[in-house]
Amino acid sequence: MTRSSASMREPTYFILAALQDEPLHGYAIVKRALELSDGRVRLTTGTLYAALDRLTGEEMVRVAEEAVVNGRARRTYELTQRGMSALTAEAERMAAAASVVRHRSVRPTAAGRVVPA
Repeated sequence: MTRSSASMREPTYFILAALQDEPLHGYAIVKRALELSDGRVRLTTGTLYAALDRLTGEEMVRVAEEAVVNGRARRTYELTQRGMSALTAEAERMAAAASVVRHRSVRPTAAGRVVPA
């Protein structure tokens, strides 16, 4: 099963979402993922770069630019068409799953449990 057809881990989803609008370097991806997830996804450096290496290998992201800034290598990453397709598919999968719950009629019981109406 490919990543685009399987459910995606939340950090991966927000890394791809962070790159949706523009190419970003690592620290900017961390900040954007934190913002987009309302603070839920706090990427560590190790998690971020392991995910970016994997996503680059899967051709979901690519290095857009490499530069040396203050003596350190800085890579800027961008979303590929494959990455955009995977992100869109995951967003649609999550929306469909959430829809199942949102559209069911439920009512509370006297004991405080919630049951189908």
